Amino acid sequence: MAETQDSSRDVALIVGGGPGISASCARLFTAEGMRVAVAARNLDKPVLAALAADGARLHACDAAAPADVERLFREVTETLGAPTLVVHNIDGRVAEVFGKGITEVVPERVRDTLTNAAFSAFLVAQQAARVMLTNPPAATGARGTIIFTNASAAMKGYPRSGAFAMACHAKAGLAESIARELMPQGIHVANVPIDAAVGWTQADGSRAHRLAGTAVDDNLADPDRIAELYLQLHRQHRSTWAFEVVLRPWLEKW
Repeated sequence: MAETQDSSRDVALIVGGGPGISASCARLFTAEGMRVAVAARNLDKPVLAALAADGARLHACDAAAPADVERLFREVTETLGAPTLVVHNIDGRVAEVFGKGITEVVPERVRDTLTNAAFSAFLVAQQAARVMLTNPPAATGARGTIIFTNASAAMKGYPRSGAFAMACHAKAGLAESIARELMPQGIHVANVPIDAAVGWTQADGSRAHRLAGTAVDDNLADPDRIAELYLQLHRQHRSTWAFEVVLRPWLEKW
């Protein structure tokens, strides 16, 4: 059962802004009384304007640039307060690595994917840890929560997907390492592989994914439900902190 607590002291930072998981998290966290910041490389997205209108604070940030990430955490801390919940929600793949075999993928695009996904996860986690270690413990004893959105490629390398498998495995390894380091210091770290396409609500009310199509009978992961899990992870009692939670729709083959 989720821990009952006052969310007014919580500052949530979501790194990676888009209409799916990030938007759902921002809406839910705001509704729960948290002070919410959303960071994205490109702020010129209609969904971000809508989130800002609902109370989220937007920050331009290249999460793969150390100086940008350091500035992001400094600005959020100065304007909203020290983050107590940080979500890294960046896929990181560049278009040129999709469906490319080992003999044909361009090495520089593989490096870009690793930088966007795994290196950015490290930079965000490093700054989150530095801030959270100075946070006073809450009534539950926790100083903060770091959540990594991941994919099934963190557990199995699919054919013609080497770059993404490398990035997802790297994020999983980072999460496991820092969980063992930081959890005894009061920081909950969770890795959440999502074994599905994520279908978010479209203008016509349907849920859809740009490649997987329109959701039928809940065959696509619902980002609103993912956001609920992230909130639950943040509120878990430290006697039963979950590290890895794998999510998949009931119809997903695995």
